Amino acid sequence: MGLSDTLAERFDVESHGSDVRTELVAGLTTFLAMSYIIVVNPFILADAIQIPGYEFFEVVQMIAIATVLSAAVGTAVMALYANRPFGLAPGLGLNAFFAYTVVLGLGVPWQTALAAVFVEGVLFILLTLVGAREYVIRLFPEPVKRSVGAGIGLFLLFIGLQELQIVVPDEATLVTLGGVFANPWAILGVLGLVLTFVLWARNVTGAIVIGIATTSIAGWALTLGGVFARGTVTPETLPSAQYDITPLAGAFVDGLANIDPLTFVLVVFTFFFVDFFDTAGTLIGVSQFGDFLDDDGDLPDMDKPLMADAVGTTFGAMVGTSTVTTFIESSAGVEEGGRTGLTALVVAALFLASLAVIPVVAAIPEYASFIALIVVGVMMLQGLVEVDWDDPAWAVSAGLTVTVMPFAYSIADGLAAGIVAYPIIKLAVGEGDEVALGQYAIAALLAIYYVLSTADLIL
Repeated sequence: MGLSDTLAERFDVESHGSDVRTELVAGLTTFLAMSYIIVVNPFILADAIQIPGYEFFEVVQMIAIATVLSAAVGTAVMALYANRPFGLAPGLGLNAFFAYTVVLGLGVPWQTALAAVFVEGVLFILLTLVGAREYVIRLFPEPVKRSVGAGIGLFLLFIGLQELQIVVPDEATLVTLGGVFANPWAILGVLGLVLTFVLWARNVTGAIVIGIATTSIAGWALTLGGVFARGTVTPETLPSAQYDITPLAGAFVDGLANIDPLTFVLVVFTFFFVDFFDTAGTLIGVSQFGDFLDDDGDLPDMDKPLMADAVGTTFGAMVGTSTVTTFIESSAGVEEGGRTGLTALVVAALFLASLAVIPVVAAIPEYASFIALIVVGVMMLQGLVEVDWDDPAWAVSAGLTVTVMPFAYSIADGLAAGIVAYPIIKLAVGEGDEVALGQYAIAALLAIYYVLSTADLIL
């Protein structure tokens, strides 16, 4: 039996309607779509993590290693334990909260912030073991489950359009159409986007990978040829990597030594809340896109991918990075046909491989990697056809879920809006008895949380 047959049997690829080649391409696609985190996460966290005796770039390198290791471990657990094609890595938003709100804003030592992430991860492991996380997610109203994929798609689309400067800030209207043709990088990104859409429309396998790779190579060539400004990073301009992370790994232990109980609990709770709903929304949204949900809109054996998320977060805190979560960019691999943990295993392996070439991976231009977000975002909008728009409770709940995500720039906020709206509209139309007691409870807790948050009574 060859390696291909062994992998097919181990991950039960055939019964999931896939094949080994498709899974490998899907894994590469997801990794390329996620690879920006290797660069983005370190530069965000390095603003807050200052280690005496080390220069800024040295700290960035340490955090990059921690980012790669935590992504590889969390994604490997997803592959081997959950057998799902989802990639994990330190999440955007949560890392900004870690750096700018907790450490720089509240003055909490970065070691203590890592300790809070570690405690959150342990709590998630315990709650997942007893089935509590899966139970809560199963209580999400069905219109929320059916629309969250489109909401994430619109969120991805909005992010991608901004990154390519197709959409830019505007004082009068908040956003407006950007001057794409005044920026050579934006022009190249748009051309790469057009190429990717054309390849996808023609059912070319690996369309997103080809689009990202072609755009990156073109950008490097134009920079080296002097057409583009030399300020942009290319493989030949990057310094060599260093791999000593001892000042960072295990720092959470020191953070547990001296804590202010009230502040620490609030920080842990906020990490807990945002991570819980971000992960839930991503899992359901990507699963809907991949047709993994059952007739009730639930992901079978959801406790397994949730455990991968919890293990990744706990390990990430141990090596020195913020909360690890399932990435919405997993949709890129699912679109390429990824259906099993083999896709995730490829992602994990590529993260580990990137340790040897971290500078080169870091050279993938953002305008190339964000092509995947626009393409996948458009594709995920197809989930809107599953919403019963004639039912007021469905229309309001799903509508808010889809629109609040991009407008509030938060998957968690979009989910919360849909969850809170559902019982309210059900009561308004005289169908309150169709709402489960648990759904009322979750909606009430979320409403209380947001009231207190906007009143500046909690973080």
